[in-house]
Amino acid sequence: MDPWLIWLIVSAVLIVAEIFTLTAALGMLGAAALITSGSAAAGLSPPFQFVVFTAVSTVTLLFVRPVALRHVLQPPTARFGVDALVGKAAYVVSDVTGREGRVRIDGEEWTARAYDETLVIPRGSTVDVMEISGSTAFVYPRE
Repeated sequence: MDPWLIWLIVSAVLIVAEIFTLTAALGMLGAAALITSGSAAAGLSPPFQFVVFTAVSTVTLLFVRPVALRHVLQPPTARFGVDALVGKAAYVVSDVTGREGRVRIDGEEWTARAYDETLVIPRGSTVDVMEISGSTAFVYPRE
């Protein structure tokens, strides 16, 4: 069997293993094996193939993997669903107290309660959505 084919098989095995482990290390080793496969196909002798594999593996594991992990481990920046409504402005449709009320957020009407239970927010006021719990928006009047 040709050495380039062996490196190609090793690369495929490492990349498939990376899919199941998600460590980013096996993927980097798979990429190094793929590059080594190319150097073997170009006619490089086996000792130099191992030098290429070692050099590429070292570079990718030391410099590329930390960057990849940083991107994978970052929390998502976009908020979806009701989390996206927190911090938005709302229009009070009916008086909001600590027990009841209605607000309009982005064109949808929600049940609401005052974030500070002692407040009574009159109809027509603009409020900020502080929290969403179930289908109830907890709001606070804008200053």
